[in-house]
Amino acid sequence: MSKQQTAQEKLIIHNLIEAESKSRLADDVRAGLSSTPKFLLPKYFYDELGSHLFEAICLLPEYYLTRAEDEILSHYADEIVGSVHGQTTLMELGSGSATKTRNIIEALLRKQKNLLFVPVDISLSALEISADVLLQTYDNLKVEAYAGDYFAGLKAISQTPRTSETILALFLGSNIGNFNPEEAKEFLLTLRKCLKAGDALLLGADLKKEKRILEDAYDDPLGLTAVFNLNQLARINRELDADFDLRHFAHHAFYNEEKGRIEIYIESLREQIVMIDKLDLKIRFEKGEMIHTENSHKYDLDLLSQLARETGYERAQTWFDNEKKFSSNLFLAI
Repeated sequence: MSKQQTAQEKLIIHNLIEAESKSRLADDVRAGLSSTPKFLLPKYFYDELGSHLFEAICLLPEYYLTRAEDEILSHYADEIVGSVHGQTTLMELGSGSATKTRNIIEALLRKQKNLLFVPVDISLSALEISADVLLQTYDNLKVEAYAGDYFAGLKAISQTPRTSETILALFLGSNIGNFNPEEAKEFLLTLRKCLKAGDALLLGADLKKEKRILEDAYDDPLGLTAVFNLNQLARINRELDADFDLRHFAHHAFYNEEKGRIEIYIESLREQIVMIDKLDLKIRFEKGEMIHTENSHKYDLDLLSQLARETGYERAQTWFDNEKKFSSNLFLAI
């Protein structure tokens, strides 16, 4: 684990992925594309280009999730942080650009003089850029960041002696929806090990709604979500010397009402063979064959309360946007 620190000693970044990221990508690509059916892991969306593409997706009119959550955090930030008692450390999993996080940071700095912010993100570049902007904006802020996936970050945090401060953890967007139900439980149980009774989690969760609204959010007319999805193949080309021809693959997303989730795939538009030179691997695709890249599960309040109970929390309060498309849920550790 490498560590870098600014001269001002206001920023520490723990790099948990630098040494092993490419070998892990190689192993996961080999496993996923050799499986039946084929799959790729959604965490590999977020290389530098993928992170920028997702930021652009968040500006699309069809992608209501970001605007709805920003509305909630803008209106209720003081109420949210007021639900957490004592001097507070702010932790965020999947922080990205930390744009929405500013509402919570500012509310906490109205409540207390200084703040330690502990972001975890798979993209080192996103952490570096966002931390630099935040530290230039807020004089009384310190940042201790972890570059790695959620579980690597939580493991490292759990091994660091903690102060007596209360922790408010953030898991924003619809990130909980990327896990299947058992994975969601595993994630929240892992986070719970980093928390003590009285700590809190603000959990963003997209709500079940009309099929058309959901599908438009994940398959926009401009095609940005398609580019974002296909960037996984482009990344494999760049990093593993593959020869995916993106013209012969297409983005495919639909809402599975029975399972309450958006399912996202890359479809092979013809029979073809792809070589991945660094893996010495030849992959055959049939016309119409799908590579599964992501699910986005949707919730209702009963499911959220059940998830809290099964993982050591209580759903203490929920806030909605005006159209009740999205929810921000305060889970108190018990």
